[in-house]
Amino acid sequence: MKVIELLRNDGKPNVSYEIVPPKRGGSVSEILEIINQLMEYEPPFVDVTSHSAQIYYEEQQDGSWRRHIKRKRPGTLGLCAAIKGKFGIETVPHLLCKGFTREESEDALIELNYLGIQNVMALRGDDGGFKKPVIGDRTRNEYAVDLVRQIHSMNTGHYLEELIDAAPTDFCVGVAGYPEKHFEAPNLKWDISNLKAKIEAGAEYVTTQMFFDNNAFFDFESRCRKAGITVPIIPGLKVLTSKKQLQTLPSRFYLQVPEELASDIESAKDADVPEIGIRWAIKQCDELLGAGFSNLHFYIIQTPQHVAQVVTELRKRA
Repeated sequence: MKVIELLRNDGKPNVSYEIVPPKRGGSVSEILEIINQLMEYEPPFVDVTSHSAQIYYEEQQDGSWRRHIKRKRPGTLGLCAAIKGKFGIETVPHLLCKGFTREESEDALIELNYLGIQNVMALRGDDGGFKKPVIGDRTRNEYAVDLVRQIHSMNTGHYLEELIDAAPTDFCVGVAGYPEKHFEAPNLKWDISNLKAKIEAGAEYVTTQMFFDNNAFFDFESRCRKAGITVPIIPGLKVLTSKKQLQTLPSRFYLQVPEELASDIESAKDADVPEIGIRWAIKQCDELLGAGFSNLHFYIIQTPQHVAQVVTELRKRA
């Protein structure tokens, strides 16, 4: 089923999750165990992130440096197929513009189509300092809106090459929204205009970047509706579990942590931080559910136990 068919408006929590593939050479069993723990909470779908190639340098014995290019976390497509096959739930692989040519994106979409995976998240992504060279007529999508257009073209039976009797795909496309605006956008109005362009290109729903201030989300959602965006907007959430995240999350995701939450975490003992984060997330969820947002999306990374406590509490109240 498609994500837009799995979304609910009945006031009950409908919680999806996002995980990351294991590092190169890592075992898939740990990721599958995370999904196994989440199955008790009946997730409608699970997002699996993707990572483009990155550059890193290794010092040589002669004092020189050797340049390497590799993907640290390959396996998004295979992991999506494994999760769907083992647990019977829908998966949403992330497809990136950065680090991939349009031809590689088309190949990935063809493979997903063969696997029966109907949902994808179209993102520009972070190139990690690596810009894949374009060879000959091979091209790349510069922005997420370009990738959405490519997927929409395949849904209408148009591929990069003219193919006789080409079968159309049938992907449901999600895109990202930024309640506190994308860090490269000059202002929120500009950012929402770019989001609207992605919807007009064929995207069917929006999942937001994580946020800790519901007022930022409510303002964002209101602005989107006034701009003519009518597709579902799913709020993205995360449980703060360490003091270090007060620095790492804002610097990595360009978000703000409310003063009250930051102060509580900073003054607490390390062992008490997860409980503070859980209470804050429950408070956020209660407010969002009360405002009519039944569909919630949690960024888990690889620690499901804290989110599980939040969802357990929500289910008690439903």
